[in-house]
Amino acid sequence: IDGVWEPTTDRLTSCHEEILRLKRLVGDLEKLAQYESENLILNKTKFKLGDVIKNIVFNFETEFLNRGIKFIFYEKGIVLYADKDKIIQVIVNIMSNALKYTQKSGKVEVKLFKNGKYVKLSVKDSGLGISGKDLPYVFERFYRVDKSRNKLTGGVGIGLTITKSIVEAHNGTINVESTINQGTEFIVKLPRDE
Repeated sequence: IDGVWEPTTDRLTSCHEEILRLKRLVGDLEKLAQYESENLILNKTKFKLGDVIKNIVFNFETEFLNRGIKFIFYEKGIVLYADKDKIIQVIVNIMSNALKYTQKSGKVEVKLFKNGKYVKLSVKDSGLGISGKDLPYVFERFYRVDKSRNKLTGGVGIGLTITKSIVEAHNGTINVESTINQGTEFIVKLPRDE
């Protein structure tokens, strides 16, 4: 508009990509504000958590195959009473990170089991790992372990913040354990039928 540069196709494409990135950021921030609100409404239903995980994995299947990453799923027939859509968001966020940080020919293991009145979900990868100095901050908004990531290679650092907010809204917990060059494990613990 100011006449600083000619509106070429490349420049307009770049502007369009930036607009889409900002739209995603605003959407994520709106979700985060909603999830962190004390008035968050959970639409709880009973569903088989293993079936949900299988559907999510099906959506990631091409990426796993293209990168030669082995996927292992240990399932038990567990029924969970929770907000299915929000739990899907939790699993997608954790699986996306596992896929993103696992090198070719690596592996991602998902384990699902009962622990008293709780369901435990473990997602463990053989990826890059997270350093001890970064580990305490992975759930903080806008924190990114890989500072070199830019708008083309990564998000804005609120996926795990959203994940933690959803888990806590369900009166659950999420923890992470990691060792550099050996991988990372996220452990989600949710009440089975609260």
